[in-house]
Amino acid sequence: MLGLSRVLLDAAIDAKGLAGLGAGLAIGLGALGTTIGIGTAAGRALEGSARQPEMYSKLQTLLLIAIVFMESVAIYSLVVSLLLIFTV
Repeated sequence: MLGLSRVLLDAAIDAKGLAGLGAGLAIGLGALGTTIGIGTAAGRALEGSARQPEMYSKLQTLLLIAIVFMESVAIYSLVVSLLLIFTV
């Protein structure tokens, strides 16, 4: 275990290693937030459609719009991570 931590430390000291670490954190945290947001929104939409089935089409439209905005965060995270990987 000590050897592995030393290898990781040596890799992280280099600028390329730090860029890779930052890229991993950027896409990981961006995807985590997006996943939590989409899951919460979908759950609430299902609860709303279960309570009022006649509002299903309106809820579906609003949910899809919300998912598009939430997914844009993951796309921006991907762009940032790719910039970190390929420009440093």
